[in-house]
Amino acid sequence: MTDTQYIQREIHGNVAWLTIDRPKKLNALSVEVMQELIGALDAVEKDDSVKVVILRGGARAFSVGYDISQEVEAGISTAEQWHTGLSTNIGLTMKVWGLAKPVIGAVSGWCLAGGCELAMACDLLVATEDAQFGEPEIRFGSGPVTLLMPFLLGQKATNELLYTGDVVDAQRALALGLVNRVVATGDLESTVDLLARKIALTPLSILRYTKRALTRAYEAMGLRDAVEANHDIAAVLNSATTPERTEFTELVATKGLGAALAWRDARYADFG
Repeated sequence: MTDTQYIQREIHGNVAWLTIDRPKKLNALSVEVMQELIGALDAVEKDDSVKVVILRGGARAFSVGYDISQEVEAGISTAEQWHTGLSTNIGLTMKVWGLAKPVIGAVSGWCLAGGCELAMACDLLVATEDAQFGEPEIRFGSGPVTLLMPFLLGQKATNELLYTGDVVDAQRALALGLVNRVVATGDLESTVDLLARKIALTPLSILRYTKRALTRAYEAMGLRDAVEANHDIAAVLNSATTPERTEFTELVATKGLGAALAWRDARYADFG
């Protein structure tokens, strides 16, 4: 086992397990978490003994997304500042997307916003019955950073989720094609381990070329161009001044993220 402050790295045979370990913040993706995870991904990508990578969070959350409190503290406001800041977020997600080895995401609990994007970048996803997926950013005046959802779910489902900010449970995610399997909480590790070891029977060179073919197919459809275009739009969107965004940011700064999220969710309480 190799530990950094927020990322645990374990190698079992041909399988690397990377665990996001920031439980008090529900695995929010701070700059430090993202930097450590990129480093861990680099290490397992270079390690020829590793054929398959498993990315997981904790029991309560895979990740609730980017660390909003850190963004507010940094005082990011202009489009130029947002564009620079979002580069790291997008870079992490696309690192998983383009990793030269299959990545299996193991999801329990909350999987939201940037955390949901990180999960969607995995080649396969296995979720527990209590998993919750969504990108609720629009509810406080933000939006998706790495626009992968249209390529995974299709137009109508993506439109509904991104316009409303709704969160869906594991069974709905399975029906939408967002995840491959839903299992009982106690079966997640064994299910993912068995799937990884099955894939690892294939020679590494064949896995690399197969993943390259699959990612290039989606990129030929415009996935990477869409991500880059959305980067520019997301920078402008996040710098836009709206009463809702102003109120949310002020609450984060004065009363904490929990109070800001409670205010956000109360606005939608009558709509289920």
